[in-house]
Amino acid sequence: MSGQGTHANSWKQKLVTGLKAWRFGSVLGVFLLVVAGIGWRLVDLHVVDNDFLRKQGDVRTIRVESIDAHRGVVTDRHGEPLAVSTPVQTVWANPSETDPEDPQLAALARILGLSEGALRERLRQYAGREFIYLRRKVQPSMAREALALGVGGIYARQEYRRYYPAGEVTAHVVGFTDIDEHGQEGIELAYNKWLTGEPGQKRVLKDNRGRVIKDLMLIRDARPGKDLELSIDLRLQYLAYRELKAVVGAHKARGGTLVMLDVDTGEVLAMVNQGSYNPNDRSQLAAENLRNKAITDLFEPGSTMKPLTIAAALESGEYTVNSTIDTSPGFRRFGRFTIRDHRNYGVLDLTEIIVKSSNVGVSNIATDLGGDTLRNLYARLGLGQATGIGFPGEAVGVLPAPPKWRPVEESTLSYGYGMSVNALQLAQAYMVIANGGIRYPLSLMRQEQRPQGQRVLSEQVTRAVRDMLKQAVARGTGKRAQPGLYAAGGKTGTVHLVGANGYEDSQYKAIFAGMAPIDDPRIVTVVAVDAPQAGEYYGGEVAAPVFARVMGDALRLLNVKPELEVSETRVSQVTSGGRG
Repeated sequence: MSGQGTHANSWKQKLVTGLKAWRFGSVLGVFLLVVAGIGWRLVDLHVVDNDFLRKQGDVRTIRVESIDAHRGVVTDRHGEPLAVSTPVQTVWANPSETDPEDPQLAALARILGLSEGALRERLRQYAGREFIYLRRKVQPSMAREALALGVGGIYARQEYRRYYPAGEVTAHVVGFTDIDEHGQEGIELAYNKWLTGEPGQKRVLKDNRGRVIKDLMLIRDARPGKDLELSIDLRLQYLAYRELKAVVGAHKARGGTLVMLDVDTGEVLAMVNQGSYNPNDRSQLAAENLRNKAITDLFEPGSTMKPLTIAAALESGEYTVNSTIDTSPGFRRFGRFTIRDHRNYGVLDLTEIIVKSSNVGVSNIATDLGGDTLRNLYARLGLGQATGIGFPGEAVGVLPAPPKWRPVEESTLSYGYGMSVNALQLAQAYMVIANGGIRYPLSLMRQEQRPQGQRVLSEQVTRAVRDMLKQAVARGTGKRAQPGLYAAGGKTGTVHLVGANGYEDSQYKAIFAGMAPIDDPRIVTVVAVDAPQAGEYYGGEVAAPVFARVMGDALRLLNVKPELEVSETRVSQVTSGGRG
């Protein structure tokens, strides 16, 4: 029995020892497998999947951000800024990181000028998004104050905002952009591609809240837009705007336009309109004030066309300066239509026809010359066609060309009815008279040298017409257009405005077109005032004084030597008035 017991005990001991050894081996095996698995995973992570994992990490910490490019600067001919882009901040939110119930949102809404309720609702509505704008293009100080609240998911980034230093004075020329700096009106629209920059890109390191820790690498630098140097002289633009605004207010007029050209280059030195708008504050913007009326609005030029009719007569060779026309009895009838002068002037030479603004005189000449002769000259002067200035919305006007001219059509064309022009076209026609017969292409860009022009009238004809225009200002309907110490020449015009039912009996446009100094013209200016309601409405009473003040100041600013001496006689001529 004892032997058997001893054998049994020995067997149990061996069994226990074997079990212990198996357990140890199993644990050791599992441990080794775990170590091997960990080792393999380490090798896999650091060798096999290294590139993939690095990219995944970079996706979560490294971002490619856009670098905004500022828009090109628009300046006047002397480098004065008319449109610039200034750095501002845009505050945005990542709704997935922002708690709509955060109590600090009340302060954030107050800083940004938003409704607290609307802000919380937007954050709830777009909770699944990672980006929404809160307030675009604000002052950096406002953005800093908003970020200082420490609201989760609220960030800011730099953008650019367009600013117009001259405000409403240059609004119709320069135009404006939308919030993304895309041109909407004026030069900003016409030259949008030229002014627009090309954004750049960079890699940045961000923290887990999306804030940039550091810039890592520049991928592509931003390219700013190209600058533009306009032909506009801001000094002349200011004084033209001031005087036009004053006369529109004084006469309670519907609006007005003034255009000023350099006679030797075709450059636009000033172009203003009433009413206007402030492109820096468009909260009260009225659609009717957006138009650059000097280019987009058409009107019948009236008596301002009479000098051009006389130029056609002189060019034909059938008339000389001393030719006479019998205007008796002071009117002409064409069926039910009658052309009248203010009174019966009797026999007039060509100069007196301009001085007295005789409708009968020029209509007799037109009948003799024929409608085609008049129309052909008008067309050579640029009427009835685009000026080529490249401005959006330009209207070309109407220059009639019937198969067969009726006498009444020839007559009305001679004094500016039955046709339409814009103020810039009328200024271009007078520019040809002023510079000796050369038609230069008009430009809103500053010209480094005189452009190639086209001769459309002889120097002899234009000199004779300028002498007549000088007399029209010295003793005719344009007496109030005399610009102080400079001799000027020009022609008044007073035309009925056209309404829904044809010509309006009590609504007029007062016009003056002229040049100075008349013996060696530097500037041509056209002034047009719509529907003056207070006081007189004649071109000689309303538009001519604006011409006088603007031209006098402009010539002094351009350092043109005065021609005339100050005297009581001269002051009397400047302040007295005529009608046209």
